Amino acid sequence: MVSETAVGVEVDVAANLARVRAEVDAACVAAGRDPGEVRLLPVSKTHPPAVLEAAYAAGARLFGENKVQEAAEKADHFADHPDVRWAMIGHLQSNKTRQVAAFADELHALDSLKVARGLHRALHELDRTLDVFVQVNSSAEPQKSGLAPEDVEALLVELPALPTLRVRGLMTLALNSDDEGAVAACFQRTAALRDSLPPELLGRELSMGMSGDFALAIAHGATTVRVGQAIFGARETR
Repeated sequence: MVSETAVGVEVDVAANLARVRAEVDAACVAAGRDPGEVRLLPVSKTHPPAVLEAAYAAGARLFGENKVQEAAEKADHFADHPDVRWAMIGHLQSNKTRQVAAFADELHALDSLKVARGLHRALHELDRTLDVFVQVNSSAEPQKSGLAPEDVEALLVELPALPTLRVRGLMTLALNSDDEGAVAACFQRTAALRDSLPPELLGRELSMGMSGDFALAIAHGATTVRVGQAIFGARETR
């Protein structure tokens, strides 16, 4: 199905989705991994609901968004599709926790106890739970959200007191660089951190890798790759 994207360009979302899934599977095979171990999370931010409908028709049931209001509007659009799940992947401000708790199924950007407590209060009132990934700033870039690796355990030890949050693992955004070694180091650092932490504090999952580096992320243990432009085309600049 060909759909018009956020920037007015027609793309074949179904064909792109199938191609990216095939590339993910190939990267798994190349890494000696079972393709069934890696989820593809289509990131639909800035694209209109019609584009998501094309992905839904092609079999997608999980969509990633980074703006709370946009995600809430899309969740409302798909309210008659109870099998659709929503993953928030952008930095979450504490004043948006109640809104996110009402519709999101996953949060890939937990990086503060204040946000965690806000989510828990709202989820408890709504009788909902939320899968969360703690975000790690594996590149040590000051402009990026996420916790320094050495600060992750201090947050994790507080989360068992917030049972509406199910900690599935860690998430990271690698360095945006043409230096493959530097990008790989971010993934290696995040995987090593997960392996060093007490397993009773978090799941074993790793949300890492995007359109330009997901094969490298898979080689270093990613279990969810977040892919947007390779599926939906160029985003509207905001």
